[in-house]
Amino acid sequence: MHNCLGIGEKFKDYYYRNRLMQLNLDMQISTSQPFLESHQPFLSQVAGFFIVEERVFRTADGLLSESQVETTWETALAKVTSTLEDQFSRMRTASHFLIIKDYVTLLGAAVKKYGYPITQLIEVLEKSRDKYHQLLLLECRKQIDDILSNDSYDQMVLKKEYEYNMNVTAFCLEPDDAIPNFPYVAPFSSSVPDVCRIVRSFVEDSVRYLSYGGLMNIYDVVKTFLDRLLIEVLNDSLLNMIYARSLAMSQMMQLAGNISVLEQACGMFLLYSAQQCGIPKRVAERSHSALTARAVLKASQNAVYNALINLANFKVDEFMILLEDVNWIAEEAPDNSNDYINEVLIYLETLVSTAQEILPLEALYKVISGIMSHISDSLMTTLLNEGVKRFTVNAVLGLDIDLKMLEAFADEKFDSTGLSISGKETTFRDCLVEIRQLVNLLLSSQPENFMNPVIRQRNYGALDHKKLSIICDKYKDAADGLFTSLSNRNTKQSARKRSMDVLKRRLKDFS
Repeated sequence: MHNCLGIGEKFKDYYYRNRLMQLNLDMQISTSQPFLESHQPFLSQVAGFFIVEERVFRTADGLLSESQVETTWETALAKVTSTLEDQFSRMRTASHFLIIKDYVTLLGAAVKKYGYPITQLIEVLEKSRDKYHQLLLLECRKQIDDILSNDSYDQMVLKKEYEYNMNVTAFCLEPDDAIPNFPYVAPFSSSVPDVCRIVRSFVEDSVRYLSYGGLMNIYDVVKTFLDRLLIEVLNDSLLNMIYARSLAMSQMMQLAGNISVLEQACGMFLLYSAQQCGIPKRVAERSHSALTARAVLKASQNAVYNALINLANFKVDEFMILLEDVNWIAEEAPDNSNDYINEVLIYLETLVSTAQEILPLEALYKVISGIMSHISDSLMTTLLNEGVKRFTVNAVLGLDIDLKMLEAFADEKFDSTGLSISGKETTFRDCLVEIRQLVNLLLSSQPENFMNPVIRQRNYGALDHKKLSIICDKYKDAADGLFTSLSNRNTKQSARKRSMDVLKRRLKDFS
């Protein structure tokens, strides 16, 4: 009609200017409601506008030029991207981020079908990727902290098959696929499957955000953020739990057991990420060495092992106080062990029986080895300190009885726990080597042999000559009793005393 009237060009200009005014009106952001609520009509109007314009361009016989359509789209796209960048920078909730991202992706998919370039939209989502994951990590940290804080650290008791499937099978927390008899006592507490759910949800949300079409392979990106979750969040939360909260020994043991289970579950997290990204399982398994998460949980494992050792040593020290009651200048050789070692062994027996049910073998080995080393150090420290001003051979004989009981316990537990066939080069008995070598030297018929380099290396390699010099200065071959002079007539004893005197002199020269 306008062409027939001879004013076709005027109408083209009129249409173009009015449509620009309509576009500017459609792109006004509502200030009366949050962007989360207004983003859908905002983006829908943009999509509708350009779907109409593409139709007009194709069918209206030159009413719009290609350059006009492109210019209008570029103008609108600049407005949309600047609005999104501004709104994304203000967001503090990952789920809101995800809702808007989904609608932006929908806008891109809709207009792309009509030939409009959407590179700038994809770039906005890529630029906001780290911000979104940072918010997601913060939310996961709060959830994991709450889970760890509220856990009772009692083993889970699962009474039904669906409970087992939901808490064990779903996360591959047991290597055996067979359904157990119920009730089933899990080797972990409730925080383990709860943490696994958070990790799995994190992977799903990460994949969902990254599936906007800008990346050819999102698997590597998902793995990177999964590592951050396990390293910066889970590992850190576990360390805070270990250091900041006072847990009882049984609770700390269960936490150690939990960490071992989570460390094993890292493989499942990787495979689940691959599944969500559409990566074949065999490809994910080949790249397993690239995942560092299992390694970083070693920091939490080492921390909880040290915490267990410290708790146990603190308890052992309560019994080692009984060393103050030992008669260090006894005139007769003892027939029985000292009271302190009996109390220590009762405690250790209870500790090991409990630990065997909860701790993995490696943790059990480290904890018991740490306790044994502490006992050895405590005995050495007692002889070095001012509290023991002198001691006799009879006191050493009593110490020898104590050590034999402790060594028998160490050997029995090393065998019964299965550590003897695990390839460990250092046994529990080896942790007592310093105090054992000291006792052997003090009871030796020729203690001066310590100064022979070959004999010292073979029999007394764990002894420090400075410590030995202090202890030997306190050592008396016999008690200062009424019959001391008579006992010194014994040839063997006199020879040993002369040898000890030689050792004392040579140690002073050696130092």
